[in-house]
Amino acid sequence: MKPGRSAKGAHPPTPDPRVANFLASMELERGALGNTLAAYRRDLASFEAFLGKTRRDLLGVDAADITNYCGTLAARGLSVASIARHVATLRSFYRFLSAEGIYAHDPAVWEAPKKPRKLPEALGSAEIEKLLAAPDARKKGGSRDRAILELMYATGLRVSEAAGLAVGDVDFEVGYVRCRGKGDKERLVPAGRAALAAVKAYLGRERPALAKGRAEEPALFLSRSGRPLDRVALWGILRKWAKVAGVRRIHPHILRHTFATHLLKGGADLRVVQEMLGHADISTSQIYTHVDVSRLKDVHRRFHPRG
Repeated sequence: MKPGRSAKGAHPPTPDPRVANFLASMELERGALGNTLAAYRRDLASFEAFLGKTRRDLLGVDAADITNYCGTLAARGLSVASIARHVATLRSFYRFLSAEGIYAHDPAVWEAPKKPRKLPEALGSAEIEKLLAAPDARKKGGSRDRAILELMYATGLRVSEAAGLAVGDVDFEVGYVRCRGKGDKERLVPAGRAALAAVKAYLGRERPALAKGRAEEPALFLSRSGRPLDRVALWGILRKWAKVAGVRRIHPHILRHTFATHLLKGGADLRVVQEMLGHADISTSQIYTHVDVSRLKDVHRRFHPRG
């Protein structure tokens, strides 16, 4: 091992007494463990090496230096999460120096690069058609499973919300479903003809047998034992038929995301979609506006004067 290198060969231990005091404070006053202290030490040694190239002192650092340092880390191939960790270390260090009265700037304003927001995956038209057609309504459990898939795609319900539906929550005359979302908030969501027809077929064909003569059971979707299906069971049904249909991209919210994406792609207003999804904040729904850039480009091309 070369002199002055750590066992891992990452960075030499920094001799700066201000860093040493910070690490001691983290260990003694905040109970930081060995791995955390080692990460702090590596991050600060890396930053000192960066400053050394420009002959800057630790106390002369400002927000512009942090921005430049983030660019250097990105050029080295570090992920956004790793860069954010480096900045968090520097914030903690400079807060410590501020508390000691030896650093004048406010490190709270330093911004780390934000992780790119992961867009929700949605199924294409062909994929959703295959998935909805996968259960054979003539076989045992088929009409129930088809009703589950059709209703979840038609309404955008969460798996837990679909599991919590009662028979009386489906209004066939008006064509809506009443569900209870997060915070036990109730909302009404329109359901299309195909979904309502699938639920009606299940109620007439299969549910009476599943209920085993217990007319008082309110739950809409029942297991073979006659008990209400929970969200884990519903997720298992969705995963089962996705495999049969050859749909590889599958997660519990896939039908919910597909519902929202297809509505917006068809021209639905974002605030209407927000209401149907049960999002309290429209910013939560805005992630769906990024999923169909081709449609936005087409609208711009057709309607903008210089498109």
